[in-house]
Amino acid sequence: MLAAQKSKSEDLETIARSGGTFRRIAARIPTYLTDLRENPAWLPMFLLARTIPFRQAHWLLAKPVPPATMSTPSMFGTLDGQTIAAELKRTGIFAGLTLPNEIHQEIARFGRETPCFGNFERRLEFRAEDHEEAERRFGRSILSGHHFERVLDCEAAIAVQQDSLLMDVARHYLGGEAKLVTTRTWWSFPTKAASDSDLSRASFKYHFDLDDWRMLKFFFYLSEVDENAGPHVYVRGSHRRRRLKHQLTMLVGHPADEVLDYYGAESAVTLTGRAGTGFVEDPFGFHMGTLAKQTPRLMMEIGFGVSKPSKRRYHGEPVIR
Repeated sequence: MLAAQKSKSEDLETIARSGGTFRRIAARIPTYLTDLRENPAWLPMFLLARTIPFRQAHWLLAKPVPPATMSTPSMFGTLDGQTIAAELKRTGIFAGLTLPNEIHQEIARFGRETPCFGNFERRLEFRAEDHEEAERRFGRSILSGHHFERVLDCEAAIAVQQDSLLMDVARHYLGGEAKLVTTRTWWSFPTKAASDSDLSRASFKYHFDLDDWRMLKFFFYLSEVDENAGPHVYVRGSHRRRRLKHQLTMLVGHPADEVLDYYGAESAVTLTGRAGTGFVEDPFGFHMGTLAKQTPRLMMEIGFGVSKPSKRRYHGEPVIR
């Protein structure tokens, strides 16, 4: 069963927040320009979706939920999409999903056997079991390993992606126009040293996602995750209200003390669990991954949105100058 505990990750935030803000913004400019060229509607979303009034206005445009949205049985049993959506509206997160054993075991096998790309860079290719050797070979710390489009070769991952409960939850939460936008699997690795830029790219800082006006993300642990394996942290209720300072800025990441002082330290939950356990959240709420201290973590994400998904790159892969 997925356990929830108060977050004690302020030390990681201190590491991740040190300097480099303007360098990070400058590095993302090519990606932002490509987003704009691909889809001009991206710009108003990027500028306005960070503010509560414009987000609320966009929610009013949600289409009605189609009738009989769950036409096929779900691998998650009798869980009710409308009930889960109601909990998401209240707290921003629902932690009560469990993958069948054969499903999470098959995806985990895929994750072990399929080469991944370190730190979002395709030139850093290796298998997860060769992580330490890869750090020596490439001469740098590697905190993450993403499979990018290779996940689409995993039939078990596709089965989860297409499960009727996920779409039912998405439609009841996002509206009738909800659509699948991303599926990814990735490793988080323990490492002895990491640069500030690597820590920032790896999301070891409280932040909110700004990929669409309305989004929903399902996460599944494919390895056992305890306090030493990089558990996910979410700030309950932060999807519904937002400090003005956190709306009127181009930055999505903010220091732990700022976030927890405003939203309440008791609202931050650290999510741990056995392989196969999962949760779904509104990623506009503040959240972060934590550093895998002793054991690597394999995770899957399936995201839903309401706008046209980008076909240019996979999650986190930047456009290089």
